[in-house]
Amino acid sequence: MEPVEQPNNPLHGVKLLDMLEYLVAEHGWEKLHKMTSINVFGSRPTIKSGLKMLRKNTWAREKIEELYAESFRKK
Repeated sequence: MEPVEQPNNPLHGVKLLDMLEYLVAEHGWEKLHKMTSINVFGSRPTIKSGLKMLRKNTWAREKIEELYAESFRKK
């Protein structure tokens, strides 16, 4: 089975690590915590703890993916 091309999907081929690093660089941990209400960003703001939490919780990952996608729609 060949991979499906998704030219209009800003998330296609982007790793969760890359999304999180981009959002932290763009907004910082405190603002990211306020924007998403994801507690780990306020209590233990590290890439490692953030990724661990996002991989376990679909709802949180979806928030990050949406925020990441929105950042490119606005440009």
